[in-house]
Amino acid sequence: MKQNEQEIQFIKEEINQMWKMVISQLEKVKHSFINNDLDLAAEVIQTENKVNAFELKVDDSCENYIALYSPVAIDLRLVLSIMKISVTLERIGDYAKGIARHVKEENCGIFNTTVTEQLEIERMFDALLSMMTDSFAAFTNESSQHTGKILSKDKEVNEIYHQSIRKLTDNVKVHPKEAHCILMMTILLRNMERIGDHCKNIVEEIVFYLEAKVLKHKGKTE
Repeated sequence: MKQNEQEIQFIKEEINQMWKMVISQLEKVKHSFINNDLDLAAEVIQTENKVNAFELKVDDSCENYIALYSPVAIDLRLVLSIMKISVTLERIGDYAKGIARHVKEENCGIFNTTVTEQLEIERMFDALLSMMTDSFAAFTNESSQHTGKILSKDKEVNEIYHQSIRKLTDNVKVHPKEAHCILMMTILLRNMERIGDHCKNIVEEIVFYLEAKVLKHKGKTE
């Protein structure tokens, strides 16, 4: 194997490790929220530093690869996509940390438990995890075959988000004493909706890498 091929394999392994870590963060924050697990929330917050370190490491490796080998065509698209994906994964990690802080610092555990089923929060988490794991599989298998299916999950997340906001608006009228927790819940739901947007961005980068197509702002695959 040529030196440049070894280097690109090394970069792929770095982004794969980062990806797996962020998926784990999302899985843990789901369980911490649903079960009001403060210890697990604290673990997610602490691990965020490792996610940040991965982003810097991947970015540095990609910059060095471009400087040393001047890649073109699919190799250049791969490196550029990996750089953008690492930034996006770091942002998803930030949102997971924000949800974990909500669990750990806001005194809303009982309220969260009460409305979790009503707002379909577990379903929302599951849709996000599906987007993360399926996009990871698409990247590692170098296949864009199921990108349309992954992007449809973002629509599901958006639908749950908008329905939940309407339900919370009705809730605050009936339970004004819960206004603080309701407000915090709207922020948490917004964080989850943004995770879906970032997962969509990752899919767009995969399609750019594999097919040299730019899906950004198109809203659907072609």
